Amino acid sequence: MTDKEMLDFYRSTAEKRERWNRRNSFYHRTLERYFSFIIPQGKRVIEIGCGSGNLLNAVRPEYGLGIDFAPEVVEIAQAKYPHLRFELDDIENLQTNETFDYIIISDLMGSLWDAQKAIHNVRRLCHRQTRVVISQYNFLWEPIIKLLEFLHLKQKLPLSNWFSIKDTESLLQLEEFQTVRMEKKILLPCYIPVLHSLFNGFLVNLPVITHLGLVNLHVSRPVWNEERQLSVSIVIPARNERGNIENAIRRTPDFGTHQEFIFIEGNSSDNTYEEILRVQAACTDKDIKVMKQTGKGKGNAVREAFDVATGDVLMILDADLTMPPEELPKFYNALAYNKGEFINGCRLVYPMEKNAMRFLNLLGNKFFGWFFSYLLGQRLKDTLCGTKVLFKKDYEIIKANRSFFGDFDPFGDFDLLFGAAKQNLKIIEIIIRYRDREYGSTQISRFRHGLLLIKMSLFAARKIKFTEFLSRKKR
Repeated sequence: MTDKEMLDFYRSTAEKRERWNRRNSFYHRTLERYFSFIIPQGKRVIEIGCGSGNLLNAVRPEYGLGIDFAPEVVEIAQAKYPHLRFELDDIENLQTNETFDYIIISDLMGSLWDAQKAIHNVRRLCHRQTRVVISQYNFLWEPIIKLLEFLHLKQKLPLSNWFSIKDTESLLQLEEFQTVRMEKKILLPCYIPVLHSLFNGFLVNLPVITHLGLVNLHVSRPVWNEERQLSVSIVIPARNERGNIENAIRRTPDFGTHQEFIFIEGNSSDNTYEEILRVQAACTDKDIKVMKQTGKGKGNAVREAFDVATGDVLMILDADLTMPPEELPKFYNALAYNKGEFINGCRLVYPMEKNAMRFLNLLGNKFFGWFFSYLLGQRLKDTLCGTKVLFKKDYEIIKANRSFFGDFDPFGDFDLLFGAAKQNLKIIEIIIRYRDREYGSTQISRFRHGLLLIKMSLFAARKIKFTEFLSRKKR
């Protein structure tokens, strides 16, 4: 079908599409809920191929622009949602030059004549933090969709493209976009009491079964290749780590435009605080700040230090130095060269020194790595490595939205990972060599803390994966 024939079809069926959308309202409302979970309220949002504007309205943008290439469709959308803006435009010959926080491309990939050209044009709508959210049919459903069209249970559409996830990823990579996360949703696209909640709220989120979902949801970001010059705040939580304090400073290489070291001491019994003050006085060439935390736990210490940090980049360096400070430039470069937006250390690749990690701790780390990869839709191997690096501006957004998960993580690792994933930050892992302690002993209780981590993981699963299913059961 040519571009003209496609346009003629959508112009002639504009009114009918509205009736079909009402007839299949359950599918469209379900899709709207997923997009509303991904896209925070109050953003600048454009929907390409906006149809009647229902989806754009559902994500509650501060400024919303919908474009479509059929004039009749634009008129219908503008009449329905006068508080939003709708324009005649075509993604393959794009005229719009504004930039947006989120770009929606929903159920459109199948209708494009030149999908790569379309993705190429989308890039001009992006700034550094833009996210592109694409929904498309799972090609495994092609026979079922054709059958539904034949039975007049779904509007018959022109011959469609069938992009697999890998096809879409390849197109995005060619046009310098990077995948942030992917999910599959909707096993039952029609309303059947009880069953729709079981299938769409629970079963579709389970490993293996999820690959049968009708809709692929793909979140990506534009990649900018230029290097940035950034200042750095290195936060060092320290409790009973007196023997490691000076090495934390001496062994950290110079990188970034400015380094700020923030020691935050947590009621030590070995004169750690006094040692920090001594090192601060001795290292006059370094910008060293010293704090005493007011609460308990590493998570509290990190949050209090992050609040006073002034660098563009926030880094956590555990004072036990099992993650060598010499590795920190790798984390900085990953941000500076835009390889990712949340940089996480990974200790589980290189062979470890004999006493670096006990066997049960190793098994626990591997389990949480798998479980978080499943939960967050991004690959993670080591969730509990203490070294985590992100931009200060991104941390402020995570902090402002902390209430979504709750402030109950005493370690800080899960709090940051959950928050980064919810804000659609690209998580990248840096492989490091994990060392034995040179001073002191671990302050982690394998069983007590392990049970707490499992509890937090299950809570996150309810908030991220099974929200719809569990909320309906509560009703």
